[in-house]
Amino acid sequence: MRFGTVLRNLIKEHGITQKSLAEKLNLAPSTLGSYVQNTREPDFELLKKFAAYFHVTTDYLLDYRSDAGKSPLEDDLLQVFRLMSTEQQKIFLEQGRVILRFQENVEETSSPRRKDS
Repeated sequence: MRFGTVLRNLIKEHGITQKSLAEKLNLAPSTLGSYVQNTREPDFELLKKFAAYFHVTTDYLLDYRSDAGKSPLEDDLLQVFRLMSTEQQKIFLEQGRVILRFQENVEETSSPRRKDS
């Protein structure tokens, strides 16, 4: 995914306008528009400002995965998590733990019991 597409999605997810983002980052709205339209790319300093504003990594903005274990799903999960309040994050983590415990129980009950000699 290109930078502008990632940026457009973040703007939409945060419920802000391009104009308000441009104002907050001290950019001309037309400059921001060219990033969103993939006709220009920001320099490193501006890329870091976007990352700080949206609470994401520069790798996320550039759609770059350096670790083989990471996936777009993991990136999405992290993005959703970062948008939550601290209380929502705690609930979300507990729900994940419940799912894991449930799966462990399913696996334990579905595996054949071994008879002791």
